[in-house]
Amino acid sequence: MTSKSLRLFLAAAVLSAISALAQTGGTTAPGGSSTTPVPAPSQPATGASTGTRVGTINIEGAIFGTNEGRRDFEALQKKLEPKQNELKSQNDDLDALKKQLSTQGDKLNEEALANLRKQIETKQKSFDRAVQDAQEEAGNQQNDIAQRILQKMAPMIVKYAQDNGFGMIVDTTKPWPQSPVLWYGEAVDITKPVVDAYNAQSGVPAPASTGTAPKPPVSRPVGATTPKPAGTAPKPAPTQPPK
Repeated sequence: MTSKSLRLFLAAAVLSAISALAQTGGTTAPGGSSTTPVPAPSQPATGASTGTRVGTINIEGAIFGTNEGRRDFEALQKKLEPKQNELKSQNDDLDALKKQLSTQGDKLNEEALANLRKQIETKQKSFDRAVQDAQEEAGNQQNDIAQRILQKMAPMIVKYAQDNGFGMIVDTTKPWPQSPVLWYGEAVDITKPVVDAYNAQSGVPAPASTGTAPKPPVSRPVGATTPKPAGTAPKPAPTQPPK
């Protein structure tokens, strides 16, 4: 799954979850897990908080930065490695045939040239289908992890905002100008405290393999754009829009 698709999914999921929590008061079941939220209203609930501060959170960074998220995404990366290696092998074979066509095409007779082009066309179609299938498989599993974590994280976002006088929290996963947030300071970013609260409640220890949050699973043979890990200082957008 592409980063853009994941962001669209997260945007819809977090709006639904937090709107429902604001409407119900963020009720949680014994043991810390949230109860089944009521359907989100067509308009976000108002009057749920008396705070006036505006805060920010990097939703992608928060999900990928939790110990649970790091653990599960690392496990998913390892699970997907055989498929990635298979796709790389197919891509290498295809590149070799294309190179042969480029360097030797003018030396081949008409029949050999037609056969080589047919091989390239057949392998290209097979490779494209394999990549699409791998993207869908990785995207579905990545969505499952993100949705599970987000459902448990949503009440913590609401509680932290209400306890600290925030009347609005905006998502800074996408940088300006893709998002309307032109600039924000570290003092209003609640990503790290929300991640810390999630880790404390989940009881999942930090993965021993690395000390930093993993990149999301790659859904295609080449590297994809990845979100910033939670806890890192956000890069402020330009103080003035470019001319």
